[in-house]
Amino acid sequence: MTSSPHYNARFLWTICLVAAMGGLLFGYDWVVIGGAKPFYEPYFEITDSPNWQGFTMSSALVGCIFGAMMSGAMSDHFGRKRLLILAGFLFTASAVWTALAGDFLSFNLARVLGGLGIGLASNLSPMYIAEIAPAESRGRFVSINQLTIVIGILAAQIVNWMIAAPVPTADRVRLLLNQEPSAPAATDVDAQAMNAVKQAFPNIQVVELAADAPKEQKKAKADEDAGIMAVYLRPTWNGNVGWRWMFGAEAVPAFLFFLLMFFVPESPRWLVKNGRDELAGRILARVGGGEYAAAELADIKATLAGEEVARVRFGDLLEPKLSKIVALGVFLAVFQQWCGINVIFNYAQEVFQAAGYEVGSLMFNIVVTGVVNLVFTFVAIYTVDRLGRRPLMLIGAAGLAGIYAVLGAAYFLQSTGVHMLVLVVSAIACYSMSLAPITWVVISEIFPNRIRGAAMSVAVLSLWLGCTALTYTFPRLKDSLGAHGVFWLYGAICILGFAVIFRFLPETKGKSLEEIERELVD
Repeated sequence: MTSSPHYNARFLWTICLVAAMGGLLFGYDWVVIGGAKPFYEPYFEITDSPNWQGFTMSSALVGCIFGAMMSGAMSDHFGRKRLLILAGFLFTASAVWTALAGDFLSFNLARVLGGLGIGLASNLSPMYIAEIAPAESRGRFVSINQLTIVIGILAAQIVNWMIAAPVPTADRVRLLLNQEPSAPAATDVDAQAMNAVKQAFPNIQVVELAADAPKEQKKAKADEDAGIMAVYLRPTWNGNVGWRWMFGAEAVPAFLFFLLMFFVPESPRWLVKNGRDELAGRILARVGGGEYAAAELADIKATLAGEEVARVRFGDLLEPKLSKIVALGVFLAVFQQWCGINVIFNYAQEVFQAAGYEVGSLMFNIVVTGVVNLVFTFVAIYTVDRLGRRPLMLIGAAGLAGIYAVLGAAYFLQSTGVHMLVLVVSAIACYSMSLAPITWVVISEIFPNRIRGAAMSVAVLSLWLGCTALTYTFPRLKDSLGAHGVFWLYGAICILGFAVIFRFLPETKGKSLEEIERELVD
């Protein structure tokens, strides 16, 4: 953790890991819908409606927006701990409700409720950790929040993969429906589902296209494939029950997070801001001893004027010196989303199908991306307090721009195969060791003590607005620009992000929150 023998490593790791469980639930809730998508869409009969598909994928993000809006004033008024307890309750309720949803409206309302939890946890978990961790290892501890997000993402991918029963490809369905009646019955298909396809497509034929077939023919086959699979999946166990377990599994860690947060202390910086110096001192003493607590208390109080204690003033964000810092935080938060990598997680099905994979193999490929995401997050944890925040952010922006250029060219040339998976995995690896974790580190530490809750909520609100726009617009961008055009667009955004980071982002490693505040504001 740190070379100082005075820091209570066990206490720090325990409370930071519990707080970071909000990130785990954020990651799970955010990604689980991608694996369930092929199954709940036929159930709710929205496979032919891009608008409803986009709305359903974005409904949780609507909750995120409101959760982020609430978290600013509420966290400065009620504290970080109580709102993280609320987030745990919302995650639990949403998981159970989504699993039991009987209609389209109920399903989306449950997703909005989970989104409120995400909006709260995504703001408060990294902020809480930043406010209690020592300066020398703050980057590492805040990066744990990203690690738990990644673990949540991987858990959702593995749960989806393990719950989903084997699914045949559309080509296999065609082949089986065109075989001789006397042929042995297939054991890997659902008889009721096969009868449904036969009724919906009475003239179904085996379709074989050459690799150089015209785009129009490939698109027509892809559209028919999607229609066949929608009809096939609707009466299956996957289409009726399996996707419910994917969502319901989240209730276990969510309830555990809800319980454990009752035993975590409040943020000492929030306590000082609200005039509770004695309790803050006791918590800081548990972190690093009496001398450390006294020094930290003095430094925190020096950045808080008496009249500002316990007041939430969003108007302060417009002060000239503060507005520049807030603008930088907002840009970095939006850039973390609009760099484009999250499309691969939210729309993994379409991305891998466009690269030539069917439903059966793409579920495993999605798990592969989750493992890579996890492994390279450890790289960020190891390097963030050594290399610093700025170099890692620059590496991420430049690396993604280059990978997207190649990936877009591959889609443009209609290239398919394992090399497409390699490119996608490379992009995820680059993102996971840079923009994904380091953005949370930076926005949790650059805002001054007296406005941190309000400023952090504005940045996180901007992040979720960007994420919602990204998720909702991707189907239309893909239709109008093609997969290649979409990735080239995201590459251009990454170049812009590189320029802004290079010009405006200062290095903050090894500095206390109060030192950073004095450097940026004074």
